[in-house]
Amino acid sequence: KKEVSELFKKVNRQAVRDRKHLSIRTKISGTAERPRLSIYRSNTNMFAQLIDDVNGVTLVSASTVDKELKAQIANGGNVEAAKLVGKLLAERAVAKEIKDVVFDRSGYIYTGRVAALAESARENGLNF
Repeated sequence: KKEVSELFKKVNRQAVRDRKHLSIRTKISGTAERPRLSIYRSNTNMFAQLIDDVNGVTLVSASTVDKELKAQIANGGNVEAAKLVGKLLAERAVAKEIKDVVFDRSGYIYTGRVAALAESARENGLNF
């Protein structure tokens, strides 16, 4: 008689996301003129950065742990916090005269916090 754990294999969601992310990264790359908007989502925070992959440089970044946002938000892992990160990132990018970007959702599904960050960045001046 087999045990229940042998019958059901738990899906490693991180491995699935990593595989998707690698697949996405083979297709898209950022340049100085059109950097890659890469996001990272943890349970408690949201991070976003504009990356020039040709030179391997981060041009602009924003996150829920930034001093500017830390005071405004109680919980960094929700949709409202993601909107604020998108807004701050877009404002910093426009200040550096960056308008066009390539969106890299990093293997995350385009919903919830990921979509909120993207929409907020679009509303505040980024084109993708």
